[in-house]
Amino acid sequence: MASLYLRPVKASSRTRVRLAYAAAISVDVCQWLLGPLGWAFADEILDVVAALLISWAIGFHPLLLPTFALEFLPIADMLPTWTACVALVVMLRRKQEPPPPGPGEVIDV
Repeated sequence: MASLYLRPVKASSRTRVRLAYAAAISVDVCQWLLGPLGWAFADEILDVVAALLISWAIGFHPLLLPTFALEFLPIADMLPTWTACVALVVMLRRKQEPPPPGPGEVIDV
């Protein structure tokens, strides 16, 4: 089961990236609406759901851990930290992907 969340996922999978953004934005908006004090453990439950959904959608990345920890600070969860984390992870993974070969550089054996 753990390998499900730790598998590398290509950042170019548009559906998974959109799902990660939707989860991040939804959780950030819910936390903003709950206010800085939130309801009893509602913020923490939202953070766990966000971390699992985002990890499933785009794969685990070490940047998810400090984002999860930062969400436990009372005022910090008012910031769109999940959305920023997803944007940063997607950007870093796209930079790591090799560029597609040009039309004259393909050698098929």
